Amino acid sequence: MNAHPLFPQMTRRRMLVSALLAAGCISLPLEAAWAQAGAKGGAANLAMIGELQSLDPMATPTDLVGTVMQHVYEPLYTFDAQWNIQPMLAETLPAISADGKTYAIALRAGVKFHNGRDMGADDVVASLRRWMEVSARGKAVGQEVADIRATGPLAVEIQLKSVYAPLLAHLAMPSGMAGIMPKESIATPLTDIIGTGPYKFKERKPDQYTVLVRFDQYAARSEPASGYAGKREALLDELRFVPVPNATTRVEGVLAGQFHYADLLQVEAMGRLEKAMPDVVPILTKSFGFPYIVFNTKEGVLSSQAMRQAVQTAMGEAEMLLAGFGDPRFFTAEPNFFPKGTPYYSDAGADRYNQKNPTLAKEQAAKAGYKDQPVRILVSRQYEFHYNMALVMAEHLKRAGIKTELMVVDWATLVQRRNDPKLWDVYVTHSGQFPEPMLSPPQLGNGAPGWWETDTKKAVLAAFNSEPDIAKRGPLWGKVQALVYEEVPFVEVGRFNGLSARSAKLQGYQPAVWPFFWNTSLAK
Repeated sequence: MNAHPLFPQMTRRRMLVSALLAAGCISLPLEAAWAQAGAKGGAANLAMIGELQSLDPMATPTDLVGTVMQHVYEPLYTFDAQWNIQPMLAETLPAISADGKTYAIALRAGVKFHNGRDMGADDVVASLRRWMEVSARGKAVGQEVADIRATGPLAVEIQLKSVYAPLLAHLAMPSGMAGIMPKESIATPLTDIIGTGPYKFKERKPDQYTVLVRFDQYAARSEPASGYAGKREALLDELRFVPVPNATTRVEGVLAGQFHYADLLQVEAMGRLEKAMPDVVPILTKSFGFPYIVFNTKEGVLSSQAMRQAVQTAMGEAEMLLAGFGDPRFFTAEPNFFPKGTPYYSDAGADRYNQKNPTLAKEQAAKAGYKDQPVRILVSRQYEFHYNMALVMAEHLKRAGIKTELMVVDWATLVQRRNDPKLWDVYVTHSGQFPEPMLSPPQLGNGAPGWWETDTKKAVLAAFNSEPDIAKRGPLWGKVQALVYEEVPFVEVGRFNGLSARSAKLQGYQPAVWPFFWNTSLAK
């Protein structure tokens, strides 16, 4: 994938430049850390969008759990600032056999778990096997794996049934992470929170905080820090992740100095954050991700493909984005799942995007046998843009004669309810924008809420995933995108830039899709 500025820092002198960035007019090189590593000490108060659903890095694909627990657990591989895959607990990138089906992975020596024991190959094998049993992402990968075994004290081999191009990208993801843990701690549910990361788990009080503390025996890599890759250093004594479900409260807290960092703020807050500079620094993360609408293909009114097509026809994605983000700097309404200039750009299915055609939608719904059943839209206000988009979507369906029922819950409840196909028809969510299409949304895999399982899906994804040559994978992705528009398991609404904020006291912070706080310090 061509390099995109996924970690740009927003400052006052670059406000005009950021507007051009958001419009896709220019790109900027990745910045180095804008402050040298500071002295050790201090505790950072970090306002997150809500309560953690779990401390288990494999148990849920939610970004919130991935954001926090990536400080505690680490994967074999990770992403650098240009989204290239780099080794983390692995010593190097794997040796891949000529037929593309065997991955030989050498592990780093001297890596300590938080219980003081050295990491070994048996721990990695046990962890990956658990990941393939517990994680939705891991289950999808597990279907491609013939065997995984230790071939030495610090050597692991993964044998695939056939070529599977996305393997390393899946192993590198922070959400639903293939985190490595001591084999003796493995259990379901996970009770001993023990990883290899720069911070270790100390305490959690639900709805109050989760506290991580520095791990003094952490074995850091020697390479320069780049994105999630390279050297990680725990400069802060403590990371205090505080659940703050209300976005306005997060804004007020960072402006008042209560929080050193506030995640995912509403775009209307930009003006107030600008006025608070230089004490508070707004952070605009370019190409942060995409909102998308998941349909229940298993049960209920939208289990009919024809009915899902009617809903898609009624929707106006551009209006939904405008309602969600307001400021054009923060969104792009385009039918392509990947931007121009990337290997996976395609206009397949573009005629089905942003139709906003209530007359045609009503006709399609009638042909699908629609009988005035309400479409239940599951949404959380903890992500305010989710809620605002849901309101506009409901209005679009109303114009097409399709009834709706808005079910507003907290994010943790949404994550729980979406696993039961009897409780919803649509839910609203979002994902980061990644270079490998199979990383998100999880509906491209198997078993994720929405339960999209068709023979046509299996066929196009088998062709796509068995092709390792990126030049050939691009056109194959176009067939996947066309099928998504036809079978409508989900609707990708567009792309958006993320807004967060930090205190000027928090130094060394590098904006990221999953915020991380190693290599950061507090000014004295």
